[in-house]
Amino acid sequence: MSEFDDRVINFLQDVTGAMGLTLDVATEETPDHVRLNLTGEGADVFLRRKGEPLDALQVIVNTAFRREDRGERHYVVDVQGFRKEQDEELRTKARELAAKVQASGEEEELGPLNPYARRIVHLAVAENPAVTTESFGEDLLKTIVISLKRA
Repeated sequence: MSEFDDRVINFLQDVTGAMGLTLDVATEETPDHVRLNLTGEGADVFLRRKGEPLDALQVIVNTAFRREDRGERHYVVDVQGFRKEQDEELRTKARELAAKVQASGEEEELGPLNPYARRIVHLAVAENPAVTTESFGEDLLKTIVISLKRA
């Protein structure tokens, strides 16, 4: 773990502490990112309303630690493995839609999705060389269209 990782962890503990929570932060290195999993009494407050508070906390971390500071290091904030489970469901759905598009030739839409979720979909669909993805929309939440690659 780097000194920068320690700064991010301390920041998370400061933010959650200001909310009156004392949470533990466990790190998990993946090929794609560093997962920061929060656990402890009261952590489930971030899981209300389908995880909207967790998404907000993710935005706060990304805002506090801009890309120029963290480089290529990508942090994902999770609570009790909630996001990890949601991510796998989204990957599965994206792969299924990609296979459906490949078989039928008909475009499929998925969304609206936030930037984090869109990245998961784009990467999952990219595993299928017969299809491609494109994001549409003007706001933070965009829709992904999965279609056959043009020859």
